[in-house]
Amino acid sequence: MSFLTAGFWEVCAVLAVTAAACAVPGSFVVLRRMALLTDAIGHVLLLGIVLAFLVTHDLQSPLLILGAAGIGLVTVGLVETVSRSRLVKEDAAIGLVFPALFALGVILATLYTRNVHLDVDRVLLGSPELAPLNRMTVGDYDLGPFSLLVMAGVLVLDIAFVVLLFKELKLSTFDVGLAAALGFFPAVIHYAFMGLVSLTAVTAFDAVGPVLVVAFFVVPPATAYLLTDRLGVMVVFGAAIGAAGAIIGTAAAYQLGVTISGTVAVVMGLIFSSALIASPRHGLITEAVRRFRHRRDFFDTMLAIHLLHHEGTMAEEAENRVDTLHVHLNWPQEKARAVVGRVVHRGWAMKRGEMLVLTPAGRSVARWAIGAESPAVGESVS
Repeated sequence: MSFLTAGFWEVCAVLAVTAAACAVPGSFVVLRRMALLTDAIGHVLLLGIVLAFLVTHDLQSPLLILGAAGIGLVTVGLVETVSRSRLVKEDAAIGLVFPALFALGVILATLYTRNVHLDVDRVLLGSPELAPLNRMTVGDYDLGPFSLLVMAGVLVLDIAFVVLLFKELKLSTFDVGLAAALGFFPAVIHYAFMGLVSLTAVTAFDAVGPVLVVAFFVVPPATAYLLTDRLGVMVVFGAAIGAAGAIIGTAAAYQLGVTISGTVAVVMGLIFSSALIASPRHGLITEAVRRFRHRRDFFDTMLAIHLLHHEGTMAEEAENRVDTLHVHLNWPQEKARAVVGRVVHRGWAMKRGEMLVLTPAGRSVARWAIGAESPAVGESVS
């Protein structure tokens, strides 16, 4: 399928803008450990839509969006109420509230909207490929897909909210007690933020469906978290990763002729997996290398401490001989030979005949390891 059609690029734009709009507040959602709550909000919106429709009897009414956003806040409030009872934890509270409200929405949709064109499959799975069909026009001018314009507005709102309240959001995310002590009203900030999350979820729900809403809120920020330790950079990285993943996933879906929602979600998962494996800060490879170095440094330091303990004693000649060190340290001989080679290479010890003798640098490291002194300037155990 050609990538040069206007429809393809419009779908890419809708998904990219939606991903960025969800990822901006999503960074704080992930840091607050509320990722599962976005899944709950993304599904209980059906209940808000149905309730608003029962009042308006108009599928085009803006009250449907307000009803869905309101149900999102109700979900947050109910989850917090149940979790504050201390009878169940927050994850269990989400598991109690989310299925009940979601099931109620499905039941009401089945009972009262049988003769209404309310596509439950689209509500549950989403159809972003249909976004270009619903367009906004002013007179004879076609302004583009309605979802694109709406999500662009939501993206601007999200960015403005985060920029204006960045300090307050940061403080209330990491230390609620300090935020309250400084007079920042963390509860007000929390509910204002969750209102923004609900509004973003509602509009994204209409544009791309609940599956991608959850993916866009969680996966890009979680990926960015593996790449940086700075909150501001994490927000920017999350939005960029979300937009890039949306475009790549859409292109792959067009090429393979498969569902866009599923393909974009898979691409997001692959991007996260790549960061999880190869992140220079927190990736599995980096962690494996770090553990290997720590293990190596541990054995090198243990050898230095052994040499220090027997330095100048009557047992020094027996304990610090190169060919018998493995016996005294209870190490395999090959391992002891490798540790001796590293210690000599690092300048912590030197061979003097059959003896292994500490250098001043090695003596300093050993004394530091047992708490006798600080290492000399320029020396390190790593």
